[in-house]
Amino acid sequence: MIGKAKVQLVRGDITDQESDVIVNAANPSLMGGGGVDGAIHRRGGPEILEECKKIRAAEWPGGLPTGKAVVTSGGNLKARYVIHTVGPIWRGGRSRESDLLANAFQNSLRLAVSKSLRKISFPSISTGAYGYPIEKASRIALSTVKKFLEKEDRLDKVTFVLFSQHDLETYKQAAREVFAHT
Repeated sequence: MIGKAKVQLVRGDITDQESDVIVNAANPSLMGGGGVDGAIHRRGGPEILEECKKIRAAEWPGGLPTGKAVVTSGGNLKARYVIHTVGPIWRGGRSRESDLLANAFQNSLRLAVSKSLRKISFPSISTGAYGYPIEKASRIALSTVKKFLEKEDRLDKVTFVLFSQHDLETYKQAAREVFAHT
């Protein structure tokens, strides 16, 4: 618990989460793709893609910048909304990747709070096709959420939904380090 918010780590499929909002590890096009992004678009249905097209046309014609976040409905998902954020591609750690990854989490959290949403679920952003080492990414994700919750008390639950047992164990280890003094 941080403030009144519960932070939990679970193994599973983010498209099955019954959160108010799930976060999509999107690509800049917002048009779907592989991994989490493709799964959310497939399961959520065409409504999400149509809303993404409108966002691209009105706000981000060149694509959603890394670290930014936008929101659509959840379409056919259990979650009412989807926050789409673009994490950084790993380039060895010398291209502000840690700042950009933290921004993706911060901007997603801010957007959830601005819409009065109470329960948010995150995947492991940037650790799939974008190649960010999960050991590093998990610490950034958890410490960013911790800092946000220490200042902002309007969320009830933050869930990290990890697809593999290895990812879950990596996040558990990072959580022991990040939350050791909480």
